[in-house]
Amino acid sequence: MENFEFAYWIVLLPFLSFALVGLAGSKLPKQFAGLLATTAIAISTVLSIVVAYNYFFTMFSMADYKPVIASEITWLHFTDSLSIKLGVLLDPISVMMLLVISIVSLMVFIYSLGYMKEEEGFNRYFSFLSLFSFSMLGLVVATNLFQMYMFWELVGVSSYLLIGFYYQKPEAVAASKKAFIVTRFADLGFLIGILILSYYSGTFDFILLTDPEGFASLHGITSTFLGFSALTWALILIFIGGAGKSAMFPLHIWLPDAMEGPTPVSALIHAATMVVAGVYLVARLFPLYSFGSPNSLEVVAFIGAFTTLFAAVIACTQADIKRILAFSTMSQIGYMMLALGVSGYAADGLGFTASLFHLFTHAFFKALLFLGAGAIIHAVHTNTIFEMGGLRKYQPITHITFLIACLAISGIPPFAGFFSKDEILSAAFASHPIYFGIALLVAGLTAFYMFRLYFIVFWGKEKVYDHPPHEAPVVMLIPMIVLAIGSVVAGFVPFGNFVSSNSQPFYTHLEWPVAIASVVVASIGIFTAWRFYKKESPLPEKTATSMGGLYTSAKGKFYIDELYLLITRNIIFQYVSRPIAWFDRNVIDATMNFISTLTNWISEEIKEFQSGQLQRYAFIFFAGVLILMLTFLYAQS
Repeated sequence: MENFEFAYWIVLLPFLSFALVGLAGSKLPKQFAGLLATTAIAISTVLSIVVAYNYFFTMFSMADYKPVIASEITWLHFTDSLSIKLGVLLDPISVMMLLVISIVSLMVFIYSLGYMKEEEGFNRYFSFLSLFSFSMLGLVVATNLFQMYMFWELVGVSSYLLIGFYYQKPEAVAASKKAFIVTRFADLGFLIGILILSYYSGTFDFILLTDPEGFASLHGITSTFLGFSALTWALILIFIGGAGKSAMFPLHIWLPDAMEGPTPVSALIHAATMVVAGVYLVARLFPLYSFGSPNSLEVVAFIGAFTTLFAAVIACTQADIKRILAFSTMSQIGYMMLALGVSGYAADGLGFTASLFHLFTHAFFKALLFLGAGAIIHAVHTNTIFEMGGLRKYQPITHITFLIACLAISGIPPFAGFFSKDEILSAAFASHPIYFGIALLVAGLTAFYMFRLYFIVFWGKEKVYDHPPHEAPVVMLIPMIVLAIGSVVAGFVPFGNFVSSNSQPFYTHLEWPVAIASVVVASIGIFTAWRFYKKESPLPEKTATSMGGLYTSAKGKFYIDELYLLITRNIIFQYVSRPIAWFDRNVIDATMNFISTLTNWISEEIKEFQSGQLQRYAFIFFAGVLILMLTFLYAQS
């Protein structure tokens, strides 16, 4: 396709930036490395916009969006029908993700020029950041499951490097290892699911796997396990991989600790890269989930509903500004998963469109929230919100942009989050009253914990700072202003005209009863936060005391981390790892040591046969001949 022949450069440019900045290292001037990396992602962004324009407006004219293979090569060939290819697949959801990833990445790169300029390892940071963008861009344009899996693992490596960027801090090292290890367990499920699916389907190719006519034969799978078909198990295992990346319960424990990385990295992880990968994975295989295994979609909906409520409750109790936003992301991703889980194909595809619409709008206001948090931390040098206050006087632009993001994520019209969240609530309302009730409750909790954060930081009692706080430099403010504009206007995009479950226009409209209910609930949440936190008040402490164990448990994140430690240390290490270690030392190692000792003893005993003395060789020769002769004569007699 001549309109997309340049599309592979969108992915390749960040990789070239990673390689050049990474290999050149300290030889490049500090600012030049950052400008080089930023220029590369800027060009990728421009190319993404051109691709989106060509795809949505020039090639198909809002009719029936067909998948396009912009470029492809065969890497490994197994059989006539099974091979692994590397290429660029363009369809509505991949083109949408290219826009989201490249635009948010560009904003983060520009912001980082100011935020990281005094940091050691400046060049290393931009090298890793380029690798992160390359990995996610390669993931969303993958033409097949195996290519996606390779980039999926590269995303994991990139997050490990960036979360542990401050490697001098033990907390950062521990957080990076935690993120890497937890997601590896989830990715094992993903890999097993890929192998099962490819075994029965005979292909890794997304176009074939998601063709309703092409995978009709999968309905005939007779292999079952625990009452579920092999296809259902494959899709659930693949979802486990997505749940790990998207920090769904119970694989969420890495996400709050990941805040040890630089704040711009948190913005990229939460808004456009790692955490949304799981949503994209389910969306990419959605026709297979919807047609092939509705049971697996029920799992997606349940996990999404539980996670969105679980994380929202925890966010209401936290004191670290970045961890509040981390649990907020976890809750919003749960919203997206819930929408996918209650959705269907074609006419019943509201949840699908709503989920990806929320992913689209969420990218703007969540990136803005993290960059705003970075500007705040940059000014007051603390992450604890109760050590902040009155910052609206010192950071007026940060204050306004942060307020816009809070209104957007709270679902207040006409900000972007209102429109996408309304569609999710409508999809949940059409599916099941319990799911709708959870989603509506979370809408209120979201408004409460975001404005709790907002009022404490910007309107709370002014603290005594070591030095007067200051507004962020222009290079940090420009990305925040751009994202604030996106947080206002993104909701007016007729998203269903471009992205739907069957690649045909899906027209949506406001469900006024649902919309009014969500705005009322969000307003109650905002009013409660205003009443509790705009000024110092005994109400928060009294309320927390009255809630007793529930508040304490939520503040302790329901002790899931401690439960994992209990299971690993006291059960797995004690009753599994220790016996295995004993067997390894006393059986396997002892056996190998015995073999080596026996070999050494035999060699010591027979080495005299190679003494180099001619008379000894002659003696051995004639002795051998004599023994053979005597043996022969004995046998004859």
